[in-house]
Amino acid sequence: MKKFNIYIIGLALIGAVTTSCDPDYLELEPPNILLDNQVWNDTKLVTGVLSNYYDRLPSHTSLTGGWADFAAYDEAMWSGYSGNDGLNNIGSYGFNRWQIWDYGLIRDINLSINKLNTISTLPDNQKTQFLSELRFIRAYVYFEHVKRMGGIPIITEELIYDFSGDPSYLQNPRNTEAEVYDFIISEMEEIIPTIGNNGSNTRANRFTALAVISRSALYAGSLAKYNSAMSAPIQLPGNEVGIDGSRAQGYYTKSLSASKTILEEGGYSLYKSNPDLGENFYEAVINKNGNPEVIWAQDFLLSADKRHGFTYDNVARSAREDNLGSSAITPSLNLVEDYEYLDGSSGELKIRTPDDSDYIYYDEVSDIFEGKDARLYGTIIYPGATFRGQEIFMQAGVMVWNGNSYDRIESDGLATEYIDGGTLVAAGGPHRSIQEVSNTGFYLRKYVDNAVGASTRGIRSEVWWVRFRLGEIYLNAAEAALELGQTGEALGYINTLRERAGFGANSLSSLTMEDIMHERRVELAFEDHVVWDYKRWRVAHEKWSGSTTNPESMIYSLYPYRVVRPGDPRDGKFIFMKSVAPRFRAPRFFQLGNYYSEISQGVIDANPKIVRNPFH
Repeated sequence: MKKFNIYIIGLALIGAVTTSCDPDYLELEPPNILLDNQVWNDTKLVTGVLSNYYDRLPSHTSLTGGWADFAAYDEAMWSGYSGNDGLNNIGSYGFNRWQIWDYGLIRDINLSINKLNTISTLPDNQKTQFLSELRFIRAYVYFEHVKRMGGIPIITEELIYDFSGDPSYLQNPRNTEAEVYDFIISEMEEIIPTIGNNGSNTRANRFTALAVISRSALYAGSLAKYNSAMSAPIQLPGNEVGIDGSRAQGYYTKSLSASKTILEEGGYSLYKSNPDLGENFYEAVINKNGNPEVIWAQDFLLSADKRHGFTYDNVARSAREDNLGSSAITPSLNLVEDYEYLDGSSGELKIRTPDDSDYIYYDEVSDIFEGKDARLYGTIIYPGATFRGQEIFMQAGVMVWNGNSYDRIESDGLATEYIDGGTLVAAGGPHRSIQEVSNTGFYLRKYVDNAVGASTRGIRSEVWWVRFRLGEIYLNAAEAALELGQTGEALGYINTLRERAGFGANSLSSLTMEDIMHERRVELAFEDHVVWDYKRWRVAHEKWSGSTTNPESMIYSLYPYRVVRPGDPRDGKFIFMKSVAPRFRAPRFFQLGNYYSEISQGVIDANPKIVRNPFH
C-alpha cells in the first residue's frame, strides 16, 4: 500500500512540474475528439451526423443485409450455398422474426435535436432545416417499428438516469398503435415546409415526407379496416395493438391526398427512357442517371468505396465473373405466373394441351414467355432471356422418346452433353441439387447490376436500394381511392402503370381489391413489400397456411427439357415440367402470432410497463 501511495504521489509531482511549465496545458483541446460546440456549429459535421443516421435506418431487407429474406416468403427461394437452406425449411415463422426495438438510434436522434436547440449558433433557417431532417429520420424509425411491433413508447426527449436507484420515471408504457401512426403522419406534415433538400433523392425532402405519409397512412387504414373485419380481431385491451375500424376512412384520405400531391406537384414521372419495355422496367429501379421515378434511395458509390455484394451473390450462374458466388435468390414459378399475358389472359404458363394428352412443344426455350407483361422481363431472368448481352440459356435435361412415352434424363453436373451431341444440362441449370445454380428455373434480375465487374469480389456493385419510387405512389393512390369508393380515379392510376408494362390504354375497365393486390405483387416484387402488404390486409395466415395442399404456401419450379425424338417434327423442341422446387422442404406457415412481433423478455424486464403482444 505504501509503494502504491508513493507511486501516485510521484505521478502527481510529475504532473505538477509539467503543468507549472505550461499554464495553458489544462486548456488544450484533445486532438482526436470533436466537442459539442464544434460539431453542432459546423454544417459539414452536422451533415455527417445525419449521414450516419441515414445509414443506420432499420430495414427488413436491403442490398447490404437482410436480402436473404427475399427467399423467405413466396416470391423466391434459396438456391445458394447450403448454409442458408433453412430458408427452404422454415416450418413456421418465429414470433421474433421481424422484431426490432432500436431505442439506441431514437436516443441518438433525440440527443442531436437537443444539441441543435441548446448549443448550436447556426443561422435559424439552417438549424430549422437540420431539425426537420432529424425529425423525419426519427419518424421513419418509428414507422419501421410500428409496422412490426404495433404500438411502442413514443419518446421525443433524451432520457437521463439520475442514479437514484429508482428508474421507474424512465419507464414509459406503450402508446397505442394508432397514436404511433398519428405521430408519424403529424411529424411529416409539420416538417414539410422546412425540410429543404429539394431535388435530392438520397436525403429527405418535402416529397419524401409525403411518400412516408402515403405509405404509413395506407398501412394504418388497412389495419383499421381489415383487422376489424376479422372474426376475432387481433388487439390488446389498451389498443397497443388494434386500430378502430371507424378510423380507416380518415387514414385512406390522408394517404390519397399525400399521393396526389406527389403525382401532381413532385416533378416525378414514370421511367420511360428505353423503348424495350422489359429493359425499361429494369432500368426504372437501377438507373441512377437522372431517373425521374426514384423519390428516395440508399445510394452506393464506387468512388467513396461504398459498395455491396448483392450482385456477386445473386447473378445468374452462367453470367458470373468470379469462380465463386451466384444464384442465391431464385424467383418462384408462383411469381412468374402472376405476370399476365398482354392479351389479358391469365399468366399461367401453357405446359400441356387443354385435354392434358400431351406436352405443348416450343421451338425456343423462351417462347413460352412470349407476350407476357414486360415487368416479368424487368424483374426475373427466365430461360432464354438475356442479361449483359448474353442469352441465359437454361435446360434441365432431355426427354427421350422410347416409342410409347418419354424417358427423362438429367445429369449430376452442369454444361454437359447428351450422346446426340446436343446439350443435356445447361451451364445455367436449372438443377435439383447443385448449389449456386437455380433450383426454380429462374434467376433474379431486379437489383442485379449489369455493369462489367459488378459481380466480382474486387469491384462489387453500386446499384442503389430504392426506398420509394413513383410506381408505388400510383399503387398507394389507387388502393386508397378504391377504399374510398373513388373507383374511376383508382382505375386511372392502375391503368397508367399497366400501360408502361405493355398493356393497351385502359386495359382494365373494372377494379377490385384483388386487382390491387395483384398489381402490387408484380410491380413491387423484391422491393420489400409482400410481407407487410399481406400483414396489413390480414391475409398472411391464409396465403401461408402451412399446408402442402395450399399452392401459395409452396414454392414451385419450371424445368425446360429438350425433346430427343429423331425423325419426328417435335425433335429438338422444348417442353416444360412444373413441380415443387426440389430443394424446397416445408410449406410457409404464418401464424396469428406473427402479425405482431414478439417483444423480448429483456425489454419487459427493464420496463415492466411494457405489455406483451397477442399470442406471445
